[in-house]
Amino acid sequence: MKSIFGLDQNLVAALSYIFGPFSGIAVLIMERGNKFVRFHAMQSTLWFTLIMIVTWVLRLIRSLPLIGWILGLLVSPAIAIISLLSFVSLVFLVYKAYQGEDFKLPIIGDVVWTQVNK
Repeated sequence: MKSIFGLDQNLVAALSYIFGPFSGIAVLIMERGNKFVRFHAMQSTLWFTLIMIVTWVLRLIRSLPLIGWILGLLVSPAIAIISLLSFVSLVFLVYKAYQGEDFKLPIIGDVVWTQVNK
């Protein structure tokens, strides 16, 4: 099935993950009719926005005066783990979307599924 872009829906859904929430938002704005593409674009937007916010908060904690260096010992490994999780999830979600699967992330996927199918 084709998307509004004239491309295969699997390709557009996969591309919606490539630049995280930015590509997800762009695809959401332009694609109105294809629920498969909208599902992946919205899931990309929510998932990678969540990852960005958590990373920013952890970096803010690490930069606090006086106690930041102490907390940094705990926060820095968490940031590294989240970065790895972000990359692995990006590759996995692009693959699943390109294969034509409606793979739902826990919690976020259910919220997105409900919104797209309203």
